[in-house]
Amino acid sequence: MAKKATLVEIIPGQGSGQLKKHVLRFLDQPEVKALYHRVEKDSHNHGRLFAHFHWK
Repeated sequence: MAKKATLVEIIPGQGSGQLKKHVLRFLDQPEVKALYHRVEKDSHNHGRLFAHFHWK
């Protein structure tokens, strides 16, 4: 947030998928969801997410 990054790559890994689900639940919280406009799942690597933020 301090750097005002527009794209953040999150790598929870491929394992059982529990960490990825936890990360997605965190990103779905209303106060966090207000900060970004899109979460994208990498089609080539299932253990990687991209969060696209918008700053005013």
